Amino acid sequence: MRDEEMVIEGRNVVIEAFRSGKTIDKLYVLDGCQDGPVHTILREAKKKGCIVNFVKKERLDQISATGRHQGVIAYIAAYHYGTVEDMLKAAEDRNEPPFLILLDNIEDPYNLGSVIRTANQAGAHGVIIPKRHASGLTATVAKASAGAINYTPVAKVTNLVKTIEELKKRGIWFVCGDMEGETMYGLDLTGPIGVVIGSEGDGVSRLVKESCDFIASIPMSGDIDSLNASVAMGILSYEIVRQRIVCKNQG
Repeated sequence: MRDEEMVIEGRNVVIEAFRSGKTIDKLYVLDGCQDGPVHTILREAKKKGCIVNFVKKERLDQISATGRHQGVIAYIAAYHYGTVEDMLKAAEDRNEPPFLILLDNIEDPYNLGSVIRTANQAGAHGVIIPKRHASGLTATVAKASAGAINYTPVAKVTNLVKTIEELKKRGIWFVCGDMEGETMYGLDLTGPIGVVIGSEGDGVSRLVKESCDFIASIPMSGDIDSLNASVAMGILSYEIVRQRIVCKNQG
């Protein structure tokens, strides 16, 4: 079993999981399989916006715990996902400008959990992750979040670029953390904002970065040229917190 997610196998079991409202994090289907139950599964996956991975039988055999997968294996999230609308509603209810965290290429569950924990403490209204190339909401994520997963919503979206563009229309600005950007202390990070953070190795993907309004760097004077993703997110987020406090006191 991968990272404490519940693994379910077999066509009828997966169909019933979809119909009962379970959140399927990942779905693996035998490539080329076209029978009735598989069509039903694919239809349910499309309705739920679930990513389908078509794989060879050898891959299914490798990840199967029972050897009786019938060409279908699904991973069920340990925790429920929220929505971007949940986050915007939370900001409205608290009479605060939206403050969102977006993660690109963060696949380490410990990093995701740490981000959720820091997001909660910094007053962010939610964390947005892509459906592909991202850790799901597993028990490891929950533990690393120190319980913050129960208070800070996490939304999974199909396309980060599209999500950013849609939120821009609602007045939200986006700042991307990148070592080649302008020093964060020189940027105005007040107002409705989304912070975009990528992984240590790959960083933020090109298209996502190009969708952002600002590129912010964190001053570093050490012997290595990168920070852990959750640490970078925390530093940038608390500069936003600082600027909001200053702006409020001046107002």
